[in-house]
Amino acid sequence: MKINIRNISPDPFDPNRSLPDPLDMAKASCETMMRKFAAPDLPPRQEFCYHAGVFLSGMHHVWKLCGDDRYMEYIRDWAEAATREDGSVIHYDPGRLDDIQPGILFYPLLDFYRKKRYRATLDLLMGDIERYPRNEDGGFWHMSCLPHQMWLDGLYMGGPVVLEYARRFHRPDLAAMMVTEVKRMKEHCEVREKGLWKHAWDESRKAPWADPVTDRSPEFWGRAMGWVPVAILDDCEQLPAESEDTRWLENTVAELLTGICRYQSEEGRWYQVLDKGGQAGNWLENSCSSLFAAALFRAVRKGILPDTYLGNAWKAYGAVVRSLTWEGDDLLIGNVCIGTGVGDYAHYCSRPVSVNDLHGVGAFLLMCAEAAKLR
Repeated sequence: MKINIRNISPDPFDPNRSLPDPLDMAKASCETMMRKFAAPDLPPRQEFCYHAGVFLSGMHHVWKLCGDDRYMEYIRDWAEAATREDGSVIHYDPGRLDDIQPGILFYPLLDFYRKKRYRATLDLLMGDIERYPRNEDGGFWHMSCLPHQMWLDGLYMGGPVVLEYARRFHRPDLAAMMVTEVKRMKEHCEVREKGLWKHAWDESRKAPWADPVTDRSPEFWGRAMGWVPVAILDDCEQLPAESEDTRWLENTVAELLTGICRYQSEEGRWYQVLDKGGQAGNWLENSCSSLFAAALFRAVRKGILPDTYLGNAWKAYGAVVRSLTWEGDDLLIGNVCIGTGVGDYAHYCSRPVSVNDLHGVGAFLLMCAEAAKLR
């Protein structure tokens, strides 16, 4: 049933009954997507890549809250269409971190259905990670076809799936490897005076976008930044709570989210290019806004940030929800940037937007799930 999203409190510190229930919104989004796509037909069809992985990760978080096993069955149907009985992957590029990310789905599938094929897929992915191309300092290339380039997106695509494997199957070497990857990315991409990280860094300095002095890309792209705190918070879940690595990651995510909040618009969302709100061509983008809100809700819940940051989170949630539309019973999530490479300001601002793009729906589900945990 369609939910009334028109009357939303303008006061971010008073979400109370005037904001639509986050779990209801999440379920409406899941139901919309399930009506539109049979699980094996999620685009790109039967390809093992992060588009479906991000969306289905969000669906898994919703399942944990509502317990509707149709959601787990839907995740299973996609996973088994994309892999063979022996666990091998049908359409997959082992030289793309984006194609590692869907492995995160195979842990809950293994727990729920207890099929050996899910562990076999995870073992295959970890073998490919250990052979993955890297820079001289050990940093992961984002794609083998883009040698020496490290992108922020890779922290989400590769980090949580590897760290969960490390915890479950007693591989501390893999855990150390991925924590070090966050440290490298911070070193290469952070601009301390801004409190933000640039989208990418090129060791070779050959990319057309690479600054000749810093080797960094020129802009702070919203969704790339959004992946980072979400990924780091996932990473922390897989490490000992009192470890030095966990404390460092928590301090890092607190710094990041504090910096990100400086650039939140008065309306509540964040811009496609984060630090240039209001400049010609820039626009408010829903996937990064959802990811930042999800991370803020979670960081407060975990005690990493004080409760005052709930104001930023609820303001973002309200602004995203207010931007949505309905088509019958279908919830439409618009203002989402399609996938993009690295570029300049004009490149990001000119990227097309889409409706119910899997990036955007996945990010929205993560935000709703985190908001629901606090309600």
